[in-house]
Amino acid sequence: MLKTYRASCHCGEVVIEAELDIEQPSFRCNCSICRRTRFWPSVAKPEGFRQVTGESELIKYSFGSKKNHHFFCKHCGVRVFGVGSDTPIGKMYGVNIGCLEGISESELEKIPVVYVDGRHDRWDSGPEYYKHL
Repeated sequence: MLKTYRASCHCGEVVIEAELDIEQPSFRCNCSICRRTRFWPSVAKPEGFRQVTGESELIKYSFGSKKNHHFFCKHCGVRVFGVGSDTPIGKMYGVNIGCLEGISESELEKIPVVYVDGRHDRWDSGPEYYKHL
């Protein structure tokens, strides 16, 4: 069930709101950036995403194909969200679950996780090793 969540960076300069269904699978990926930043996204569609504050406080980073954009707060370095344009559902926002406000540890623990092998561009299967993700 979709519910509107607020997410923020560590220093509070960047705040977003997104409609998420945390009963649906979230993702953990072994690609180079997700592994290094420990990014744990839940998916929001463009119409269910809103930047509340801090758009000018973001640093955008893109690499490789430049199809995905990674946004970091330029003050504290936290990645609240990313934007993917080449996904099975088209454009989507990956909202960092670790940045959600007002969600309990017990709710976090219940969020289903799908592990994907982004390192080898095998988005339809999990990596051989995943428990560290």
